Amino acid sequence: MKTRTLKKDKVNIITLGCSKNMVDSEVLSGQLQANDIDVVHENKKLDHNIVVVNTCGFIDKAKEESINTILDQVELKRRGKLDKVYVTGCLSERYKNNLETEIPEVDAYFGTMELPLILKQFEADYKTELLGERLLATPQHYAYMKISEGCNRTCAFCAIPLMRGRHISKPIEELVKEAERLVKKGVKEVMLIAQELTYYGLDLYKKRMLPDLLNRLADVKGLEWIRLHYAYPSKFPLEILDVMKQRENICNYLDMPLQHAANNMLKAMKRQITREEMEELTAAIREKVPGICLRTTLIAGFPGETLDDIEELKTFLQQQRFDRVGIFTYSHEEGTSGYELTDDVPQEEKERRAQEIMEVQQEISFELNQEKVGKVFKTLIDKKEAGRYLGRTEFDSVEVDNEVVIRSTKKLPVGGFVNVKITKAYDYDLEGEVV
Repeated sequence: MKTRTLKKDKVNIITLGCSKNMVDSEVLSGQLQANDIDVVHENKKLDHNIVVVNTCGFIDKAKEESINTILDQVELKRRGKLDKVYVTGCLSERYKNNLETEIPEVDAYFGTMELPLILKQFEADYKTELLGERLLATPQHYAYMKISEGCNRTCAFCAIPLMRGRHISKPIEELVKEAERLVKKGVKEVMLIAQELTYYGLDLYKKRMLPDLLNRLADVKGLEWIRLHYAYPSKFPLEILDVMKQRENICNYLDMPLQHAANNMLKAMKRQITREEMEELTAAIREKVPGICLRTTLIAGFPGETLDDIEELKTFLQQQRFDRVGIFTYSHEEGTSGYELTDDVPQEEKERRAQEIMEVQQEISFELNQEKVGKVFKTLIDKKEAGRYLGRTEFDSVEVDNEVVIRSTKKLPVGGFVNVKITKAYDYDLEGEVV
């Protein structure tokens, strides 16, 4: 008589939402792997028996995607394709009780800071010696690096502090070790992420320490690009730019969400800055680092926003000529101070306004890209796809910015750098040849 062999568990992690969630998933993967548990990200083979859904709860669309993903996994479990479904992340942190009632088929729900409890489900130990160790879900040559958790800001539209708590910085030594480990794995570029980069160090060192951290990371041998994401404009520490200018491996790139340009909107959003101050800040940044790439994010349809406010925002964009712009439509989030206001712009109108703003930016982006034609840029090759190579310059972050399309008969090193002369430019992408 044949005895049935017990198949070893295989865990698939599905990550929704932002790069900060991606890092959390990578840390969980590293811990599971260290406990000898087979783990994969976004498994296409479907040969796993356990799923962990790492959810996003930031805005309505993200919440909807998270719930649909959970329901899809629960359906697979019902059909006998999965043994267990676990849910973690921001949506689970924020709506745990509701989710337990509405989708009881999930085996367990966890908040954003409950990694040791997730590991207990697998009879695995949280290994403190693995600090900074993780199983990368990104290609080998770049990685996100979370320098802090949570946020002390009180922006009227944002529910992140409800889900992630107050600002907690990681010690500099810990981050330097993490960067060294990443370089050993083949990482050439790290993208520094946090809910709020410029606040870094205030809790641990009683002063803003991002410039010090940048200097220490720039010393890490083999780290070729360091990129800054999510800097808050109010009380922006300009000394960050001195380090950027001095250190060759810090990209001349800054992602600084401004959210709006009309003063009445900035005040209602509780952004602690005026349009005039933002204009002074962008001028100072460009003066300190000539040629810097400035990326920003905006919100359309905040309560009380008028068509005049949209016109002001469009004028602001035409004057400032940001290299990159992303836009969200306002999402009415319970628990935020914005929720106390009347959500008086219909969704269709929010989307129309967002489209109008992006059309202005599209033109600006096209013009700025045309200026790159004929110039040569150091380019990181991300992948080969459909017989062509796709890369990025120091002015482009992963997934959100331009790509450089390179046609080459010679084999190019994926994860390596080449010099590319730009031959054609479009609204959001460039074409070039290796020189």
